[in-house]
Amino acid sequence: MITASAPEFRSALPGGGVLLGLDLGTQTIGTAICDAGWRFASPGKTLKRGKFGADKALLEALVRERTVKGLVIGLPLNMDGSEGPRAQSSRAYARNLAVLGLPILLWDERWSTVGAERGLLDQDMSRARRAERIDSAAAAVILQGAIDALAGGVL
Repeated sequence: MITASAPEFRSALPGGGVLLGLDLGTQTIGTAICDAGWRFASPGKTLKRGKFGADKALLEALVRERTVKGLVIGLPLNMDGSEGPRAQSSRAYARNLAVLGLPILLWDERWSTVGAERGLLDQDMSRARRAERIDSAAAAVILQGAIDALAGGVL
């Protein structure tokens, strides 16, 4: 199941469970993980993006290692809410990841990189260190927004 509806996604996971958040870039995939009670998201690894088969194997290993119950994938909408080529690419990637058999939530990521950058700046992180961590930090922002909506019912 792939959806952009938090209530539909929540109904697919009545017992909660660990979620994996993904920020899909052209060269990297930022990851984040949340606790089974959907309270907090933490940045994970930044994976080098390659051919889909290699990406899938890395993500599948992470899913098994962390006992992930669902995926939250950032959906890069335009500022007016419309979808462009990047959003279509994220939807296609989600369709490909459906082979993992997990419910997938597509979550609006319009401000995720800005929020992540601010958080890293607040930590007084150097430019080089921010560049290394921005994708996983953005994935955590995406995932936190989704779990806030899922756990609190805010949609």
